[in-house]
Amino acid sequence: MTSTLVIAPQWIGDAVMTEPLLRRLHARGDRITVGALPWVAPVYRAMEGVERVIEFPFAHGGLQWAARRVLASQLRGQFDRAVICPNSFKSALIPWWAGIPERVGYLGEARYGLLTQRLPNPSKTERPPMVAFYGALSGDDGFALERPQLFVAEAAADAALAPFSLHRGKYYVLVPGAEFGPAKRWPAAHFAALACEVLCEQDAQVLLLGSAKEAGICAEIVGGVPAEKRGRCVDLSGRIDLAQALALVSAARRVVSNDSGMMHVAAAFGVPQVAVFGSSSPLHTPPLSDVARVVWLKDDPLYQPPLDCAPCFARDCPLGHTRCLRDVTPQQVWNLL
Repeated sequence: MTSTLVIAPQWIGDAVMTEPLLRRLHARGDRITVGALPWVAPVYRAMEGVERVIEFPFAHGGLQWAARRVLASQLRGQFDRAVICPNSFKSALIPWWAGIPERVGYLGEARYGLLTQRLPNPSKTERPPMVAFYGALSGDDGFALERPQLFVAEAAADAALAPFSLHRGKYYVLVPGAEFGPAKRWPAAHFAALACEVLCEQDAQVLLLGSAKEAGICAEIVGGVPAEKRGRCVDLSGRIDLAQALALVSAARRVVSNDSGMMHVAAAFGVPQVAVFGSSSPLHTPPLSDVARVVWLKDDPLYQPPLDCAPCFARDCPLGHTRCLRDVTPQQVWNLL
């Protein structure tokens, strides 16, 4: 049985997209350990077939040579193969220093000496969907129809619900953030209006999820909800960790988000969802689920005047109007829920 170390991407959405790769490796008999940064490690604990998750003690940016050498020495002799998902030079250092005999990855940042098997970098115009991009690292094909799958045990989900008096399938999750930038964020006022629609349903609850950096956005949403309904609008931004967030999403009735990592999480759990796209394109990174719905004005032939500027893939709207998001109405999203 092959012992395989998988070096994970650093973004939640990308981590989700690697699940079909890991599932394929597990199906052919690999014992899988994932090395991941702390903020994506919980995603891998929600994947069946992952035997162990090692949290890498690294921060964003910098090579951090000393820390990588220490970790590599600790891993020496434990693995037959390394599958390196990121394209960066530094991500291939640990498998190389650890002396792992087989090291597979894309050529990336000229990693000729670090990899024993190098896949050519696809061009930006011909890059395959992310599931197929990562799946190719297995040496197999046939990933075009694969969809990521995440699992949280019912007991774990119930334990996450209990402190907030939430009931499985009774609450809606709104995720108003997007790490990439404002050009991917539906306005907070629109999320607030949607929350008001949801809270008109008897006994319905709204859960706001986000990082501490998104606490201001979530507070604005809560402030837009009538005072008499705020008791059923729970703001958990910055108050829970990713593992708890995954459990809460897994048991939600519906999820509404921007094009973000949590959008892909909801899709992998098979939770009905609506995803609002602005500067990015659902043709490139759609939620891979039969119960997902997408709102994207660029793709709406009835929308006038047409959005010739979308998708721009920018962090901030180059024209300053963010019409691609602002003109998506709360009613449009509500109608899809």
